[in-house]
Amino acid sequence: MKVKPLADRVLVKPEKAESKTASGIIIPDAAQEKTQTAIVEEIGPGTEKDPVTVKKGDRIMYDKYSGTQVKIDGDEYLIVKMSDIIAVIEK
Repeated sequence: MKVKPLADRVLVKPEKAESKTASGIIIPDAAQEKTQTAIVEEIGPGTEKDPVTVKKGDRIMYDKYSGTQVKIDGDEYLIVKMSDIIAVIEK
């Protein structure tokens, strides 16, 4: 199935948060960081007021409680507004 976000929305695939430290300590979900990362899968066309400034393939940072969760072909995705994206992570 192909999903194309509308307006200033962005479809992202969340990356799994680290559940174990380098030394082997398991981190419970409640103690994990609130800021999440994801890969941009699709972008909407944007609006004059809110242009989309990320591109497909960008690794972004967004707030944990933003967006709408959707399941597409068995995979978990998130649709977030451009204003909910905190940063683009560059290598």
